[in-house]
Amino acid sequence: MPTAELVFLIDVDDTLLDNDRFVADLTSRLDQAFGEVERMRYWEIYERLRAKLGYADYLGTLQEFRLGNTNETELLQMSGFLLEYPFDQLVYPGALATLEHLNKMGTTVVLSDGDIVFQPRKIRRAGLWDAVGGRVLIYLHKDRMLAEVERRFPARHYAMLDDKPQLLASAKRQLGDQLTTVFVRQGHYAAQSEGAQISPAPDASVRQIADLIDFGPPDFGTADIGRSE
Repeated sequence: MPTAELVFLIDVDDTLLDNDRFVADLTSRLDQAFGEVERMRYWEIYERLRAKLGYADYLGTLQEFRLGNTNETELLQMSGFLLEYPFDQLVYPGALATLEHLNKMGTTVVLSDGDIVFQPRKIRRAGLWDAVGGRVLIYLHKDRMLAEVERRFPARHYAMLDDKPQLLASAKRQLGDQLTTVFVRQGHYAAQSEGAQISPAPDASVRQIADLIDFGPPDFGTADIGRSE
């Protein structure tokens, strides 16, 4: 693949879509279907699996949750709820327009953590897969896979957009001046990071993903030469 001038590495959850709202909807659905005690058990399993695997595994949690629950009818309904959830309704206002704007300056790539079934389905159902022309990478720990990202999408410069400043700092330590980091202050992870001492600090910070519609190539550390092919 030819070396691009600029490649955007763009997170999904709470960067392009409101995953916090999905979690709230899932919590409400669990309450309605199984009651408070079983809802709490689902999230206990979820947290244990997340600590073990390093990523959110909603379907794996449901599989294990099933072992202690005999309500097969509601379990099947919950499976459908997860697989058919309308993630297109959770895409942040202006996110798709922002992707279109960024794609005029460089190559947009969705870079996400997650499992191999639910996360790609979420990205497709949200319309984000098509918005970046199918350029989607999903890893267990994306900050450990930057060498592979560089191999897949070689570029003179990268810009990473994420709601987790600690992850941005990790990437910056690896890629140095070849990377511009942008902290998108949306969602609970961003809120938890308020006031934290992050080193190195993000190169730029925006309140919402739509704010990037006003950014140009110089804001991402490259000359204004237009989109690379």
